[in-house]
Amino acid sequence: MKSLSTFIFLFVVAAVFGQESFDRSSVEAFQKELNTEFANPEHSPLMEEDLKQFKSLDFFPINEALAVTATFVKSKEEKSFEMKTTTERLPLYIKYGELHFTIDGKGFKLDVFQNLDLIKKKGYRDHLFLPFSDLTSGNESYIGGRYIDLKKPDGKTVLIDFNKSYNPYCAYNYKYSCPIVPLQNDLNIEIKAGVKKFHD
Repeated sequence: MKSLSTFIFLFVVAAVFGQESFDRSSVEAFQKELNTEFANPEHSPLMEEDLKQFKSLDFFPINEALAVTATFVKSKEEKSFEMKTTTERLPLYIKYGELHFTIDGKGFKLDVFQNLDLIKKKGYRDHLFLPFSDLTSGNESYIGGRYIDLKKPDGKTVLIDFNKSYNPYCAYNYKYSCPIVPLQNDLNIEIKAGVKKFHD
């Protein structure tokens, strides 16, 4: 009976705070889906020469410690702004909130955004955009940083699974226009998870 009570308590806590947990199989599915997309000539961002030789993207080893539960603080009365990109394109975004978390006992914060045009499209109403850079950027990972796709949280926490971080298309093809990671989202730590840089 005691174990049942404990289970119910944990279930209620998870429901109230919206806590997710690390799921290795979902990371493996994420990697497989990316590789499938990149191998498909109709959807691949790769340049023709790279596509001919493509076998798989290079990923850091899956690391459960880099799937972190962050405290979500929703922004209030934020104004839309033009986010800088690698071209002259200036898409409209709004800061949706802040994510506060710890890795190895150190505290970090990332701002999370909404693309005001994208959320008007079917299936993207709850989409959140999390760009970041870290101390691997320009070394083991893409110099321009990486992205993570999230959904609006139902509770007070969000699972940031860095194992699901991916490169912007600009990392593979100069023809694309990609948002530049805001300075405040540069993490002073190595995030050895997710997709590595494409070319050495």
